[in-house]
Amino acid sequence: MDELSDDYVEPKSITLLRRLVTVLLVVMIVGFVALILTLVMRLRSDSPVLPLPSSITLPDGSVAETFTQGVDWYAVVTTDRRVLIFDRATGELRQTMEIEK
Repeated sequence: MDELSDDYVEPKSITLLRRLVTVLLVVMIVGFVALILTLVMRLRSDSPVLPLPSSITLPDGSVAETFTQGVDWYAVVTTDRRVLIFDRATGELRQTMEIEK
């Protein structure tokens, strides 16, 4: 293999490309570290954990499909296309909504 001579001058386009690749590497590393820090801070936040209700009494014939909750309510979507919203404190049915096709 031929050795490069001492008077070899690298083309400017190769020098520019090498610098751009180095800058891209630094930006990607900084972005990855920022992403990891954001995830760690988000997962360690002291957001309130809402307890699940011990039991939910659905109206006759209703079958639960999905469940979601808020601070003072929780909702059950049933297979017959209704959303049942319950009061968290009392467990009473607050509101029923029909889902249109």
